[in-house]
Amino acid sequence: MQNDYQDGGNDFLNEESLLKRQEPAEIRKEKKRKNRGYFYGGLISGVILTLLIVCVAYLAVRIERSVNTMQNAGGQSGEMVTSDVMTKIETIEKLIRQYYYKDEDIVEENLEAGIYRGMVDSLGDPYSEYYTPEELEELLQGTEGIYYGIGAGVQLDTETAYPKIVKVYSGTPAEEAGLRENDIIYEVEGTSTYDMDTTEVVAMIKGEEGTYVNLTIVRDGEYDYLSIDVERRKVNIPTVEFEMLEDGMAYIQITEFDTVTVDQFAEAMAMARGNGMKGLILDLRSNPGGSLSAVVEVAQMLLPEGMIVYTEDKYGRRNEYTCDGTRELEVPLVVLINGNSASASEILAGAIKDYGLGTLVGTTTFGKGIVQSVIPLEDDSAVKVTISSYFTPKGNNIHGIGIAPDVECAFDGEAYYNEPGNPDNQLEEAKRVLEELMAK
Repeated sequence: MQNDYQDGGNDFLNEESLLKRQEPAEIRKEKKRKNRGYFYGGLISGVILTLLIVCVAYLAVRIERSVNTMQNAGGQSGEMVTSDVMTKIETIEKLIRQYYYKDEDIVEENLEAGIYRGMVDSLGDPYSEYYTPEELEELLQGTEGIYYGIGAGVQLDTETAYPKIVKVYSGTPAEEAGLRENDIIYEVEGTSTYDMDTTEVVAMIKGEEGTYVNLTIVRDGEYDYLSIDVERRKVNIPTVEFEMLEDGMAYIQITEFDTVTVDQFAEAMAMARGNGMKGLILDLRSNPGGSLSAVVEVAQMLLPEGMIVYTEDKYGRRNEYTCDGTRELEVPLVVLINGNSASASEILAGAIKDYGLGTLVGTTTFGKGIVQSVIPLEDDSAVKVTISSYFTPKGNNIHGIGIAPDVECAFDGEAYYNEPGNPDNQLEEAKRVLEELMAK
């Protein structure tokens, strides 16, 4: 499978309850006010939206070339691009050019990207996206562990259709500004983020280094919006963190599965063994996923011989990823998970649970049991599309369900954010469970 980048969140950047979020009354009132305005602004809004998906004179040749490319690659023919469709697009384009009141808003590059983005958006799949060449470059930088922005992971909250912060990295502008995991990003610089792709949201957050971006945040427990200014900086974020705890316990956190993760995890395991590891806590909390090949290579350093994961596409074609068992973990294992552990992190947690290799502690995972592939196009843009479902070694598909922990332990955010030392009750519970396992 080519380009097996599995999204879950690399749409920066990186989690705690599957319960549907209840919007504060202020948000509901705001939506009602905006809805009243939609009637009066309907005509203009329709024209503006149409503007984003048309420009026949510029796109006709590009569409034909894209169709031919797909046909040459063995794809299905683009019967959508009929003469009637082209005629209608041309008519709408003429209407826009004649009547739309701001010529400066008609940007050829945006028109082109809009039609491609609109085709992918029509799937209604929040994980399928179109990337411009610039967006693709940023995505690839992210898989290398380089992040330009505020140092926070962003993922779509499917219950509210708003983006939420799923990871705040230590020592970053996001942490300094007081952002928290599970904060809903309601607006960026006053622009609503409702139903936006995370790629679009991240593009709005990013900017010139040293400048600031204003985020309007909705946070559980707060009864009004929070307006937070965050500085933009270049942030180089490691995806693996290692620490030796008391009594020979090793702690390894994987924040996402990127290209650099495999070597970083191998180094962490070597350090753990070198320091006399007697038990391991593997922290996958708020890990949104990432590269399928990366998580498979990490799993091969832990699992016994056998299946790691297998995928099936709509044609019934199956790809299997296995482990030879030569590097199976030799000490007791506890895995920390939560509601924002998704995609690739669920592949690893699911395999560990199926083999009975470790004990899962925390809360039920996100439930993303599907795989995306980033397919590059000839003009250096790309399409990320959901191509298959994945299954744990025992044949379980966890999409929309998640993986339940063996030991339930909800995160005490009140204590973590307000008490000295930021006590982590889930980590303490993992230590307790691991201590029992090590004593057997």
